[in-house]
Amino acid sequence: MPHQIIKFSEYFNLNKSQYELDFVDVPINNGDVPLFIDPYAISKRTDYWSIECHNAIVDFFQYLIDQISQGNTQQARNALSGLREPNQTRLGMSTGNKPRGRGIGNEQSEFLFLALSESTAVRTGFIKDLEECELLIEGIGRDKISDIATNIIRHKLIEYTQIQCELWNITLNSVPSGMTWNQDLNEWENEYVNLPVCNSNSVILIPKAIARFDIEFDYQEYYQHFVLNFLQSEELSANSSLVRTLKNGTKKPPYKKALKEKYPLTKKYLYEFSKEHPDILSNYKTSKGYNLRELSVEDILFFAYKQETNRSIDYNTLKNKLNTIQTGDSAANQYHDYIIGAMTAIFYPYLINPKKEQEIHDGRKRIDIVFQNSAHDGFFFELPNTKSVPSGYIFVECKNYASDPANPALDQLSGRFSTNRGKFGFLVCRSFSNKDLFIQRCKDTAQDDRGFIVALDDDDIEKLLEFRSNNNYAGINTFLDDRFKELVM
Repeated sequence: MPHQIIKFSEYFNLNKSQYELDFVDVPINNGDVPLFIDPYAISKRTDYWSIECHNAIVDFFQYLIDQISQGNTQQARNALSGLREPNQTRLGMSTGNKPRGRGIGNEQSEFLFLALSESTAVRTGFIKDLEECELLIEGIGRDKISDIATNIIRHKLIEYTQIQCELWNITLNSVPSGMTWNQDLNEWENEYVNLPVCNSNSVILIPKAIARFDIEFDYQEYYQHFVLNFLQSEELSANSSLVRTLKNGTKKPPYKKALKEKYPLTKKYLYEFSKEHPDILSNYKTSKGYNLRELSVEDILFFAYKQETNRSIDYNTLKNKLNTIQTGDSAANQYHDYIIGAMTAIFYPYLINPKKEQEIHDGRKRIDIVFQNSAHDGFFFELPNTKSVPSGYIFVECKNYASDPANPALDQLSGRFSTNRGKFGFLVCRSFSNKDLFIQRCKDTAQDDRGFIVALDDDDIEKLLEFRSNNNYAGINTFLDDRFKELVM
């Protein structure tokens, strides 16, 4: 009989579904989720957290390459010695009750050193990024690249985990962090940190936004669709013996099967080819940026867990839950937690990494919820890029009032705005007896250059959830754009 999967959220009784959570809701008793961390995908993200992760990966890999190319064998081995199987994340391909990372262990660090140090692509400085190892270095594939990246950004993932646990009131325990890379000292460190513990094993959470079913770079794809395509053209131009001649005399490119026999696929060959034709490698890398998108929650549930009978998600349950929350101070925390989950469900992947009660001004002021803006299209992308509204962070204030919020609620939110943090936010409450009047107050705030505040009530939240249930992202963006226009028109 199949072992029942217990997810992280169930272990801690969060009463939240995957679409309400910013992180991958990993199993804690049944092996790993078949997901990976792709350093290339991280490099293309524009949110602050991902930029910091990318910088850490670049710093480590450049240091490692420098040590190898300069012949500093011991320093290179030291850098590789800190890479361990990242079991705490529960990502990978292991099965069974205990996660088993397939990453770089003690027994493999020497293999990795040899693979890198013996690679001409590394010693000559041709390789610039970690993800290129998948294309050009034998023995280093998607699992190792994912695990190396996970190790390098472990400190950022620990910080993220701590924030998410604070968000959902999850108890933390002091446990060994695992090896973390110190960018200033260029060395690995191990210390005690606060992390959630499930069945005596610590857990490090992974944001949904950086999880992938595979890494973008694939050496077989590069060979099949870029290298061989180029070689077909080259052989045709040279009128080689592999060129096909039709009965009417027309010359046709060689079959790829014939080219594979002449140019067998090895990563060593791909390096030699790429060195001679760097524009082809550049074209391949450029092609990867066009359709780079985060996994949907539906994909995570359907493909990673394979437990959903279809790929639709019932948002009606989340809509109905709102009606069960009473107004007033006694239910304020319940309402607050509901809004965090609902806004995550509605706005992922545009808004990510929610943090509760962010302190500013040295702790003198607090903001209910802060999201990071990671949009690459739609309303939240247009805020800074076409509407000229600083919005690296999006602020949310929750008011579980039975009556309309008054001016102090607006002043409280606008007082948190700044050019560096952002000047856009939501004031979320239960209902308005005079919504037009409140919108006018928001408009006055905008015209006084104190920031842009969009008011949302229960009806608005339900409408946005309805859009999301139908995957109507255009409807969400139009809704928000219309509300923004009310402030500026």
